[in-house]
Amino acid sequence: MTKEVIVTTKAPAAIGPYSQAITYNGVVYTSGQLPIDMRTGAFPATVQEQTKASIENVKAILEQAGCSLADVIKTTVFISDMNNFGAVNEVYAQYFSEPFPARSCVEVARLPKDALVEIEVVAAART
Repeated sequence: MTKEVIVTTKAPAAIGPYSQAITYNGVVYTSGQLPIDMRTGAFPATVQEQTKASIENVKAILEQAGCSLADVIKTTVFISDMNNFGAVNEVYAQYFSEPFPARSCVEVARLPKDALVEIEVVAAART
């Protein structure tokens, strides 16, 4: 089995020594996606807008890998303030439907570039 690097210009480039995603053994693993708006290169202002931007970046990477959000089996959501949990859930529910992926959501002390949210996923690769 070989691993395949997934790269797209429709999502933010890696800002360190990592790949946007790796496909291995029928599974796509994305790196955490910051909420960079690909049109402006900046973070949106609100946690809702940042959640949307992060998921849109994940979606672009999955599409490059030949799959979609419907193929996601696990998400990890990192938020800078657990008080934003409800707002993040509102946006998250617009992108994922039943059966929902398994998920972890954790508050962290700080995210890269002081983002409010970062999201990574594991998805079943289509063959």
